[in-house]
Amino acid sequence: MKIVLLGYMACGKSAVGKELAKSNDFRFIDLDDFIEENERLTISEIFDKKGEIYFRRVEAEYLSEILNIKENSIISLGGGTPCYGNNMKLIQENSKSFYLKASVNTIFERLRGETAKRPLVKAIGVANLQEYIAKHLFERASFYEKAHHTVSVNEISIAEISKKINDLL
Repeated sequence: MKIVLLGYMACGKSAVGKELAKSNDFRFIDLDDFIEENERLTISEIFDKKGEIYFRRVEAEYLSEILNIKENSIISLGGGTPCYGNNMKLIQENSKSFYLKASVNTIFERLRGETAKRPLVKAIGVANLQEYIAKHLFERASFYEKAHHTVSVNEISIAEISKKINDLL
């Protein structure tokens, strides 16, 4: 079984994915980490050196590869992954997918303290961050909402989110 977690950055995909993998004895795969390992470059370096078109192409290839791994896996996607090419169709056909839905305020509160760790946030600046998140969420919502299930992650713990997902499974 493949369980895919998708949603905007800072919605908890990696943290929840690790918890779910542990509680279900599944392998945890973070797509961005998988790409970095295989490309031997960080995501930022791939964008800088090879461009977004290259990144989106290899992202789709690695997503397909991961979805075809035989072992039970929890897969955490990058925030943009479902929004490009046939990725969402692949996800729908080859996994149980969960949209971890966070409000603009929740995402803002989580991101504003992470400006050093997230180049995108650093470039936008805290003053413009909330507006940027709202715009991005609006653009991406139609993709995210194609997930098999939606789980609200506002003001609840990783353990509670994991329990909700396990209950839905």
